[in-house]
Amino acid sequence: LSLSGHIPCGLICHPDKEHVLYPLGCTVVIQELGSKKQTFLHGHTNNVSCVAVSRNGTYVASGQVTFLGFKADIILWDFQRKELLARLSLHKGKVQGLAFSPNSLYLVSLGGLDDGSVVVWNVEKREAICGSPASALRAGNATVLLCSSSRDDIFITAGNGTIRVWELDVANRKIHPAECQTGQLKRVITCIKMADDDNYFYVGTSSGDVLKVTTRSKLMTNYGPQKEKFSSGVTALLLLKTGDLVVGTGGGIVALCKGSSYKVTKRIHVEGAVTCLALRGEGPQLFAGTNACQIYSIDCAAFREELLTACHSQPVHDVAFPLGTSDLFATCSKNDIRVWHTPEKRELLRIVVPNVTCCAIDFMRDGKSIISAWDDGRIRAFLPETGRQLYQIEHAHSLGVTAIATTSDSKRILSGGGEGQVRLWEIGERSHKLGEILKEHVSAVSCIKLKKNDLECVTASLDGTCIIWDMVHFVRKQLILANTLFKCVCYHPEEYQIITGGTDRQIGYWEVFDGSAIREVEGSASGSINGMDIASDGAYFVTGGDDHLVKLWDYKEGAVTHVGVGHSGNITRLKICPGNKYIVSVSADGAILLWKYPDLP
Repeated sequence: LSLSGHIPCGLICHPDKEHVLYPLGCTVVIQELGSKKQTFLHGHTNNVSCVAVSRNGTYVASGQVTFLGFKADIILWDFQRKELLARLSLHKGKVQGLAFSPNSLYLVSLGGLDDGSVVVWNVEKREAICGSPASALRAGNATVLLCSSSRDDIFITAGNGTIRVWELDVANRKIHPAECQTGQLKRVITCIKMADDDNYFYVGTSSGDVLKVTTRSKLMTNYGPQKEKFSSGVTALLLLKTGDLVVGTGGGIVALCKGSSYKVTKRIHVEGAVTCLALRGEGPQLFAGTNACQIYSIDCAAFREELLTACHSQPVHDVAFPLGTSDLFATCSKNDIRVWHTPEKRELLRIVVPNVTCCAIDFMRDGKSIISAWDDGRIRAFLPETGRQLYQIEHAHSLGVTAIATTSDSKRILSGGGEGQVRLWEIGERSHKLGEILKEHVSAVSCIKLKKNDLECVTASLDGTCIIWDMVHFVRKQLILANTLFKCVCYHPEEYQIITGGTDRQIGYWEVFDGSAIREVEGSASGSINGMDIASDGAYFVTGGDDHLVKLWDYKEGAVTHVGVGHSGNITRLKICPGNKYIVSVSADGAILLWKYPDLP
């Protein structure tokens, strides 16, 4: 459901006009435009930094980032069969850019800041032909790369104060650069676009203007706009068949420019900085991707935008379903809560509260409000249809509200805070008041779960304890101690046992009656367990955590039956939907993944 919006030129339209490709963490997503069906290319060990598609549509290449001093792989994929063809590794640290030559004979790759080299690869033989430092010693780093439109042996690199046209000499396995002269102008180049006939190319700059350079004489012929430059720099360029230029800016404007004066004739505003523009075929339609993780479809003739996909651009902290329905769910992140429609996988509602982070979320059992916990210490309630705020509880906790739960009569809310207190709030029709304070935990409360009859609850905390509370007399019933920071806790549906997960990677089974340990199973080989949810019949449960895997467990056996690979960030929470149709998992890289619940005996 997401797009890694901060990657320049990350959104690519396939030459068949039916698919778009974009990176999402360690995976490359191929999405059909009609049916919105997604396929994933798995193979990278770290975040994908760039993607390229050959002009004939046969090959896809993707590069990744890695740790300093290690080799960063380029992977060559077969588009039709969606399988890995070859790993090409020469660059260190990061692959900055990739481009296929027009007849798909060669792949050119550009290394990142710590690598600084440009390498030409033979696509058929899957081997390097030659390489060279990308920019002169006195010039800045090259950051963008583009192949010629008609000649296989010519490509361009550009960056901080450098524009170079390279020529490949295959017989001698060498590449020869030629510097382009821009006169008195000193610019940082952010994007390049070549004309179809190869005679000239445009470069966009961080200063907010566009330069036109001839390919043969390597001289700048004009630049503009002279007076009113684009605010926050030019971040993406597209050349239409009419000869007009489409410019995307860091200020979130997509503009249509005409002539050598670069006069803006039409403009539209999108949310976030534009990071990529992609043309669909010859171009009645183009796509714009922004760093707010939104993809827009823009009609070139009327120049109107329509939002295609959207997602969180910050870590997602929680996910919740309303009681008894799997068609809707809500997620929360920094600045906003979003409500999604599960069958169509689209956003229905966005509730924005700027500059604060929502840590936890729940639906009232009657479905009349969404209750949310925020790091500014407030609890806010919203209407699920319109997103209008019903009420907010000021100063609910002193170090932010970290966990929240609601009772089955929808008249009370339980909240946990960063300071370790658990508080009960009485919610009336027009008022709310503090009912009880439970002071036992000495660190942040990470999870709260109530029994079905509301007479008992369990709270998990980062101080290494889980406490079972009597909700009638408001006293502690049992204390569970372990050498871990508890992240999540669940009641078994029959409510005689609880299961816990935390930073020691163990899943603990505990007796509710006396708090004694029944057994421990290792939940993950690496990294903490951050989220768990148990099926309504109690036979299976799911866990997710810092190993990026969604695991389905048999409750009685304590064994993994299914593993879901797909996340590239730490999984923060996950839920089995009512009716056991889907599993929804959310992660720290802003992704929301929908899994089909397996057919189980």
